Amino acid sequence: MSHLRVYYKQHIVPKLVETFKYKNIMQVPKIEKLVLNMGLGEAVQNVKIIDSAMEELKLIAGQTPVITRAKKSIAAFKLRIGIPIGCMVTLRENRMYDFYNKLVNIALPRVRDFKGVSGKAFDGRGNYSLGIKEHIIFPEINYDKIDKIKGLNISIVTTAKNDAEGKELLKLLGMPFRN
Repeated sequence: MSHLRVYYKQHIVPKLVETFKYKNIMQVPKIEKLVLNMGLGEAVQNVKIIDSAMEELKLIAGQTPVITRAKKSIAAFKLRIGIPIGCMVTLRENRMYDFYNKLVNIALPRVRDFKGVSGKAFDGRGNYSLGIKEHIIFPEINYDKIDKIKGLNISIVTTAKNDAEGKELLKLLGMPFRN
C-alpha cells in the first residue's frame, strides 16, 4: 500500500470528519483518479511527435498511455476525424497516490519561480485541474533526449461534493495552493 494512502487513512480522514462534521466515514472525500493528458495540436503536421509524447508520458506516469483522436473535422486547423491529436493516461489506486506524491513533493517545486498552484481551478464539484507548461519538471525525463518541450494537463477527480471539500482534501494531501 502506498505511503500517502496510509497517511490519508490515518491522519487526513479524521481531520476532514472533524472539519466538515461527517456522520459517516464513507462521506469523507477521497481522490478517485488522476488523468494526465497531453494535447498535441502540432501532431497534424508531424505524426512522429505522438510517439515521443507517448514514451515520455509512459515514463512520467509509469503506465502506457492511449492515443486520443479527433472527434470532429475542423478545416481551419487542417483536422480530420480520426487523426491522432494527443495521448492520455488514467491513474487509479496505488499508482495514483505515488504519482500525486511525486507531483507535489518533487515535480512542482522544480518549476521556475514557483509560488504555488492556483486555488481557483476547481470545477464546482470538487475536481481540480492543473496545467503544466513544461513536462521536463519530472525527474524521469532526460532533458538531452527530448525533441520538444510539451505541456501536460493533470485532472484530479475527487468524490468531494463541492470545491471547499475538494480544496481542503488536496491541501491536507500537500498541494501547495497560493491563495
